[in-house]
Amino acid sequence: MLTGNCWFGTEPNKDLLIDFLNELLRNETGEIKELTYLSPEQLGRSIDDRKAIYDIYCENEKGEKFIVELQKAKQNYFKDRSIYYSTFPIQQQALKGEWNFKLNAIYTIGILDFVFAEDKNDNEVFHHEVQLFDKSTQKIFFDKLTYIYLEMPKFKKTEAQLKTHFDKWLYLLKNLEHLTNRPAKLQERIFQKLLKQAEIANYNEQEYAEYEESLKVYRDLKNSIDTAFDDGRLQGRAEGIEKGMEKGILQTARKLKQAGVAVDVIVQTTGLTVKEIENLEC
Repeated sequence: MLTGNCWFGTEPNKDLLIDFLNELLRNETGEIKELTYLSPEQLGRSIDDRKAIYDIYCENEKGEKFIVELQKAKQNYFKDRSIYYSTFPIQQQALKGEWNFKLNAIYTIGILDFVFAEDKNDNEVFHHEVQLFDKSTQKIFFDKLTYIYLEMPKFKKTEAQLKTHFDKWLYLLKNLEHLTNRPAKLQERIFQKLLKQAEIANYNEQEYAEYEESLKVYRDLKNSIDTAFDDGRLQGRAEGIEKGMEKGILQTARKLKQAGVAVDVIVQTTGLTVKEIENLEC
């Protein structure tokens, strides 16, 4: 299972976190367009107060806060801990001077590689979404404080059973460290990027140095080709934009292939298929 914040918690991989949160919370938040990472270490109001250290802490363009915890080992009082952590972004919203107490929503998400002790006999429900609930009216009392827990050991779907984009996310989160190849059902760009990042994380020093050199060559080539392509596109308008664009894309792919850039990187850059790239003559 995915652990730590090595992928979700880095700026270059922010699109991974946005895609995952949109799948998890779209009905609650609407489409998240942008996220800003905040300090994962939160201090109390006084020096004697305990502090909170989040795996990932961020906010979207509407000021809504997201705490994401990825837990490998079982922890006692994990629910208590997540409630405690949510109090920090609540207090931080207090404005100096006059304030009407209006709060932006806060979402605490636990991706867990264990099952809550009280749920060990329930193998059906693994996705828990909790808000303040009025027992008398059987309605949500307050919807700006949401706790989501994913008990990943209960997610049993195989690759063949994956139907939705969210299913695929859960499958990857649970099985990423055990995958030896790229699943055929997970061909979306976002999953290919995550799988590539997982591969890079397992590189030894020499492999990583070779990857960095390949990336440098790719960036230099892409920059020069993009410049030439932009110039050519102006001329292409007179000759036929579509033909000019196709020629420029093939030229880019050919040069990247000659430079030894990985096929999946060329796919992401040009939009060509793996077969089209393999058939290019260098």
